[in-house]
Amino acid sequence: MNELPQQLVNGLLLGSMYGLVAIGYTMVYGIVQLINFAHGEIFMTGAFGALTVWLWLPGGTSMWIALPLMIIGAVVVAVAIAVGAERFAYRPLRNAPRLAPLITAIGLSLALQQAVWAWYPEAKSARTFPQIPGGPFEIGSVTIQTGDIFLVVAAPISMAVLAYFVMKTRTGRGMQATAQDPDTAKLMGVNTDRIIVIAFALGAAFAAVGAVAYGLKYGEINFRMGFILGLKAFTAAVLGGIGNIYGAMIGGVVLGVAETLATAYIADIPGMDKFGSQSWADVWAFVLLILVLLFRPQGLLGERVADRA
Repeated sequence: MNELPQQLVNGLLLGSMYGLVAIGYTMVYGIVQLINFAHGEIFMTGAFGALTVWLWLPGGTSMWIALPLMIIGAVVVAVAIAVGAERFAYRPLRNAPRLAPLITAIGLSLALQQAVWAWYPEAKSARTFPQIPGGPFEIGSVTIQTGDIFLVVAAPISMAVLAYFVMKTRTGRGMQATAQDPDTAKLMGVNTDRIIVIAFALGAAFAAVGAVAYGLKYGEINFRMGFILGLKAFTAAVLGGIGNIYGAMIGGVVLGVAETLATAYIADIPGMDKFGSQSWADVWAFVLLILVLLFRPQGLLGERVADRA
C-alpha cells in the first residue's frame, strides 16, 4: 500500500500517453466511420521526426531549445503522413465496402514500418532518444522522472486546446455536424472533405505529441513501437466510447491505471506471481477491454455521434 500513490501516478502518466494517441482513432471514426489501424505507425513516424530534428541540430544544443523544435518536427512529419494517407489511400475508398479501407490501413501500417526501417536501418533494434536534463523529482512518496514532466504538462494542455477547438470554433462545429450527419452538413455548406482532412491532421498532431512523450519517458524508440501502443490506444478509444473525444482520454487513463496496478499487485496474490510480470501487462489491458465490451459495449461514456443508416 505504501507504493500505491506511486503506482497511481505511473498509471496516470501511461494512460495520458495512451489517451493522446487514442484521440486520433476516435476522431477519425466519429467522422468517417473508419478504424485507422495505421495510426500507431503515424505515432511512430512522429517520434522519428523528432529524432531527425535532434540529429540535424548542431552538437551541444540545449535540450530546452531543441525540445520545441523536436515537437514541431514530430507534428509536421505525422500530419504530413496522415493527410497524405487520407488523400491517396482512404479518400478513393470512402464509398467502398468497409473491409477495403481496413485492409488498406493494415497495408499502410506495414509500409510505414518498412519505410522508417529503410530510412533508419539502425532502428531495427532501438535508437536512443535525447532526454531532458535534471531530476528525478520527489513529491512526498511519489517520484516523477524528468521525462514525465513533459507528459504532465502536454496532456492537459492538449485536451484543453482540443476542447476549445471543437466547442468554440466554426471548424469544430463543422466537425460535430459532419460526425452527426455528413450529407446534411454538406447541404448546409460544410466542406466535409476539408473537415475529414482536419480530423486526420489533428489526430496525427496529438499522436506526435504522445510520441515525443514516449521517447522522453523510455529513452529510446524503434520502428515497431507503434504496433502495440497503437492497439492499446485503440483499446482506450473503445473503453471510453469510440467516437467520443473526451472518452478517449478517460479510456486511456483507465487503461493505464489498470495496467500499472495489475502489473504491480497481481504478483502478490498467492499462485499468481507469474501473471504479474511486465510481459503480462498487455494481456491485462485486453482483459479489461473484454470486460467492458461484455458489460457496457458502448464504452464508459457511450458514443455521442448518431448511428448512420
